[in-house]
Amino acid sequence: MTDPLFVPPTRRQLLTMIGKAGGAAALYQAMTVFGHAAESQFNGPPKLSGARKGSTVLVLGAGVAGMLAAYELTKAGYNVQILEFQDRTGGRNYSVRGGDTINELGSTQTVQFAPGNYLNPGPWRIPYHHRTVLHYCKELGVELEHFAQLNFNAMTHRKDAYGGKPQRFRDLYVDYKGHVAELLGKSLNAGALDTTVTAEDKAKLLEAMRDWGVLDKNMAYTKSVKVGEQRGWDRPPGGGVNGAPIPNEVGTLSDTLSTQVWKEIGFYTEEVMQATMFQPKGGMDHIGKAFTAKVGHLVRLGTRVTKIAQDTKGVTVDWTDAKTGAAGQSKADWLVCTIPATILGQLDIQVSTAKKAAIRSLPYGNSVKIGLEMKRRFWETDYAIYGGHSFTDQDISLISYPTGNWFGDGPAVLLGAYPFGIGAYRLAGMTPEKRIAAALDQGSVFHPAEYKSEYLSGASVAWSRMPWILGCCATWTEESRAAHYQDLVSLDGRIVLAGEHCSYYGCWQEGALLSSIDAITRLHQAASAA
Repeated sequence: MTDPLFVPPTRRQLLTMIGKAGGAAALYQAMTVFGHAAESQFNGPPKLSGARKGSTVLVLGAGVAGMLAAYELTKAGYNVQILEFQDRTGGRNYSVRGGDTINELGSTQTVQFAPGNYLNPGPWRIPYHHRTVLHYCKELGVELEHFAQLNFNAMTHRKDAYGGKPQRFRDLYVDYKGHVAELLGKSLNAGALDTTVTAEDKAKLLEAMRDWGVLDKNMAYTKSVKVGEQRGWDRPPGGGVNGAPIPNEVGTLSDTLSTQVWKEIGFYTEEVMQATMFQPKGGMDHIGKAFTAKVGHLVRLGTRVTKIAQDTKGVTVDWTDAKTGAAGQSKADWLVCTIPATILGQLDIQVSTAKKAAIRSLPYGNSVKIGLEMKRRFWETDYAIYGGHSFTDQDISLISYPTGNWFGDGPAVLLGAYPFGIGAYRLAGMTPEKRIAAALDQGSVFHPAEYKSEYLSGASVAWSRMPWILGCCATWTEESRAAHYQDLVSLDGRIVLAGEHCSYYGCWQEGALLSSIDAITRLHQAASAA
């Protein structure tokens, strides 16, 4: 029977709601525009050999793209030198620990973390299909461990939902699919989709919705033991006379929709955010350190490039020593430039007009990361949260609970903010001290009794204020890629660019490494044919 009071939604209304459950598709489209969502094209390390005797290559930038280029080119027989502006290698492959200094435009921080604790201001996780990163981690001996991405016991917070009280992601996820399943079931029974599905498919869908949404015999999503087995309990299963569990109350459709939980569902089901994920044990910078162990002797640190010129015989790079101000010059047959476009666009570089336009037309987005060191792992002991993320619509965007050393004693660092967009710029505009205060205020919505009382120290990195990059990563659009991408990545005389900005995998190390492999392969082909 059908409910006589039930007014079936229009097909458009229903499909719009169901589409929200699959929000990953919309997110996937958006992320594809920015170059984030695609599987790796890695087919193994580059097969370079037979470099002409005495051939030289200059690499600008000692991030992972630059060091990979140097590593593979030296194996092929090239003589390589790397010029690096900073006083360290690694670029955005970066971890900060106690005693480290963070130098932003207008501020300096000294990190106070306890020994063993760290913050990854740049990359912090490696998806299972980032095969280039995983290959070089194995080849270079970087120990990896599991990175806890999805945690159903973490929380979702929106100021206008549930009176501003955070809800467990598990509860919202189960409520969302329950309500969507009930609505679809009612629409099917009311005949609203009879012109869309066959009778056989209708029967299958009704069965699927009953199981998926944990609906009762009347196709209704209501409090029940079966729902409790997914959503949780007011009184969990126990032993003895009071062992019977009592399921908790389900949320209403209106309350569930107010949380926009489909955004988190979409986040976790987007390919590039799916488990399994990994992290280097002890900090992301172990990847950079592993490359440095191979090519660090080729790096000149503290070297500010001022001019890049080329002719038919080679390249010339003018530079100054960042500490002494002394001028210098380096020459080579070929050049691999991994300097971020935000900086490269300010330099005197002798390339085509089209390549210059591509460099100068590529903006970078901003992000901020804030690490908060707490006296103890209260999120584990008091909330049973082990890894994963809690999301909020405040400026901090999320907090992420550390993976590794679970059940450990002593201080630990959680990621207290990781926003893009307007939230990132608001936090970046603050002093480091005010950023920490804002992160503590906003993060307290999840852990009101512990967040401030357990706080020990903090550190933050605002990428728009880091002088050697002035942004987080390249933000291509579909239009800008069509106009400029091929000009950016082309081999221009004896100069080729590499880095995440020269890939369709922007903002990921995988893109930087794939770009580097592509760049040095084409360089080697040109050098062999010259």
